[in-house]
Amino acid sequence: MSKKYGLGVIVGRFQIVHKGHVQVIEAGLNDCEEFAILVGSAQEERTAKNPFSYQEREAVLKAAFPDAKVFPLPDIGVGNCEKWGDYVVAKVEEYLGRKPDVFYSGEEDRRKFWLDPGLGIKEIFVPKEIDISSTQMKAFLETGDEESWNRFSAAPKVANFAEIRAIIKQTRDNDNTQSI
Repeated sequence: MSKKYGLGVIVGRFQIVHKGHVQVIEAGLNDCEEFAILVGSAQEERTAKNPFSYQEREAVLKAAFPDAKVFPLPDIGVGNCEKWGDYVVAKVEEYLGRKPDVFYSGEEDRRKFWLDPGLGIKEIFVPKEIDISSTQMKAFLETGDEESWNRFSAAPKVANFAEIRAIIKQTRDNDNTQSI
């Protein structure tokens, strides 16, 4: 049976992959023949805003979503605007040889300014069913709340709580970021 769309894409920093991400990614995997995850701020690691390297995030995403393709998406310093959307589309074309048919994201108003409607790329905003954020996940790590972290983590068996907690604690005061 054929799926609704050819190529779907999601963009995020995925600084702690949580069940909110899972909800959006699974929607894309269910709807699309091919699905790509672009990991933003790929050039940055070990800062308070971006504690994990691209390679660490890639490993968790590949373990949690083996049917998805995962690619780095370094920042270009422009914020949430059509120029950023054009950049994302160009990176998808570079990685996969064509522009995406559909762009998936959670309910965030700032993402509504990314894509020029003239590109013909459908946008699907997946309503939140699970109220969780990476900020909350970091708080669970800071306080040592492993039970809550495991409840909302996308891949608790892949990502070791103690190791991740140590990285969060090590980087929490490093505000030397170039990420927007």
